[in-house]
Amino acid sequence: MSQHDEFPELRTKAIESLLIEKGLITEEAIDKIVDTYEHDIGPMRGARVVARAWTDPEFKARLLDDATAAMAELEVGGFVAEAVVAVENTEQVHNMVACTLCSCYPWGVLGLPPSWYKDPAYRSRVVREPRAVLAEFGTELPADVEVRVWDSSSEVRYMVIPRRPPGTEEMTEDELAPLVTRDSMIGTAVLA
Repeated sequence: MSQHDEFPELRTKAIESLLIEKGLITEEAIDKIVDTYEHDIGPMRGARVVARAWTDPEFKARLLDDATAAMAELEVGGFVAEAVVAVENTEQVHNMVACTLCSCYPWGVLGLPPSWYKDPAYRSRVVREPRAVLAEFGTELPADVEVRVWDSSSEVRYMVIPRRPPGTEEMTEDELAPLVTRDSMIGTAVLA
């Protein structure tokens, strides 16, 4: 690990300070961007998409066929989410997403990427030993469930439609959306 990898917050602050000092951006603009991705965009946009897929079979079919177009119906997409493919977790298949090359991630759907998503250890290990990585996240799957890892790239990014939690059949879309987590849409978590 290089000294730069050891203190990412310090590096981020140094870059931020330099950009402000050079007049390329203001502190207020940075705060607004971070706030938008943490609170307005964040994983809540993707959660709305998942909740709609759980409650509307026709929307779910469109989402699995062309996620970008289906999400546009809900005005979800945008920043590095121009080409998204949705994959569905089922009783037989569990999907996970990684970017083995760098850290391609659909910000406009899932918000800010978690730091572990960008970590070289996650990016390389998830392909070689996905069940071990899942176990480290506390996710244990039955042995007969196939695990598929999808490699996001600059051309296409993936999101997982997690399995709907049992006992939620009577819940509305608005009640379901808060149950959906960012990690479940990456595939490292299962909703209970």
